[in-house]
Amino acid sequence: MVGSRWSAASPGRRRGPELERAILDAALEQLSTVGWNALTMEGVASGAHTGKAALYRRWPSKADLVADALRSGLPRIGDIPDCGSIREDLYLLCVSTRDVMHSRAGQALRSVLHECDHMHADRFHGVIWSGLHEPAQRLIRELVGRGIERGDVRPDATGPFVVDVIPAMLMYRAKVCGSEWEDADIAALIDEVMVPLLRA
Repeated sequence: MVGSRWSAASPGRRRGPELERAILDAALEQLSTVGWNALTMEGVASGAHTGKAALYRRWPSKADLVADALRSGLPRIGDIPDCGSIREDLYLLCVSTRDVMHSRAGQALRSVLHECDHMHADRFHGVIWSGLHEPAQRLIRELVGRGIERGDVRPDATGPFVVDVIPAMLMYRAKVCGSEWEDADIAALIDEVMVPLLRA
């Protein structure tokens, strides 16, 4: 009889990656609704329909769990197809980067950085670096190289600051000015800053 009850219940029991995904999704949901300061391991466990022990077996602290949830939840920028000009290539890259920043995980990450203390800020800045800044810089470097080969970017536009401009501007204006980066703002950044910089 006991064996029968166990067999009937076991197919619905989540384990491994399925349970971890549910926990990470619940953590992102909690971040979106209550924020970093009010998020608790108990609340995440309740949202994932599991026990608190399942969380602590995988993540020793709230910060560990949140960092993993943000890292796994951030969409990838993805490759940028050749649009025929550096202007169009960079515009598409900015749109893709904005979409990552406006995703559920991206918005949660921004709110966490506003709320968390200095002890945790560096850790979450590392999530931004690995999930957003570094991929964007790598792609910009590729797009500039593509533009040099195509002839619409000056050959010496390969300095380290060239790849910093777009990520820095997107983050600065989003964080300090509250910019949502409408299409017109992205076009202005490309036309008034990046194209003159790369073609001068």
